[in-house]
Amino acid sequence: MKTRAWFSLFALVALLACASAASAQSASQDQSAKRQVKSKVDPAYPALAREMHVNGKVKIEVNVAADGSVRSTKVLGGSPLLVRAAIDAVKGWKYEPTPRETTETVEFVFNNF
Repeated sequence: MKTRAWFSLFALVALLACASAASAQSASQDQSAKRQVKSKVDPAYPALAREMHVNGKVKIEVNVAADGSVRSTKVLGGSPLLVRAAIDAVKGWKYEPTPRETTETVEFVFNNF
């Protein structure tokens, strides 16, 4: 009788693990789909960065509300001289509405030459 109970428990755990993995895969697929941008604001090249000939990329994670407005940002990388301009620009972006909040990754390229 104990063997049957252990087998039932094992089967239940395996079933739950499969369901959890399928759910996680579905969520990651939703996150990988790019949300359409309705309107963009270009970043202003910072004067100090221009004078110092600072070029580079700034990568930002953007949390977008269901209505398409930018809710929050998180810097993933880039020169500190360029980051503020990128954040200010992306906060002015408007995305297409969707049924739920999404997270997008945006990369700005600053090239002074």
